[in-house]
Amino acid sequence: MIKNNEIKDGTIFEAGQPNPYGEYFVGDTFLTNLIQAPTGDLGAGVVAFEPSSRNNWHIHHDGYQILLVTAGEGWYQEEGKPAVSLKKGDRIVTADGIKHWHGAKKDSWFEHIAITTGTPEWLEPVSDEIYDTLV
Repeated sequence: MIKNNEIKDGTIFEAGQPNPYGEYFVGDTFLTNLIQAPTGDLGAGVVAFEPSSRNNWHIHHDGYQILLVTAGEGWYQEEGKPAVSLKKGDRIVTADGIKHWHGAKKDSWFEHIAITTGTPEWLEPVSDEIYDTLV
C-alpha cells in the first residue's frame, strides 16, 4: 500500500511540475519554485518525491541546504553515516561541502521545502543496493 498518496496533488503549495533536474534523480519527482532572492544566491522550492524516488548524491559548494519536511516519509543520508528517517515536521541542515542525498521511502510519497545557497555538484545515483537496505 502506498502511503501519503495525496501529496501528488499538492499540500501547502500547489502540485509541482515534473522536475527539470530529473536527470539527477532516480524515479519521478516534482518541483514548485517558491522564491529566488534578489541577489540570486538563495532559492527555495518544494520537491515532491514518488515512492522510492530520490536524488543523486550531491554536494553544496559555498553554501548550504535546509530541508523542511512538509509531508510523507523519506530518508536523508550523509556519506559515511547511517540514513535518517524523516517525517512531517523534521528539519535537516546540510553544511557546505557535505556529500548527501534525500528521497522518499519505498512505500510513501515524500515532500520537503529545500532552501539552498551555493552551487550544487551532482554526483552518482544512490544505488539500489544502498537504498534497498533501508527499512
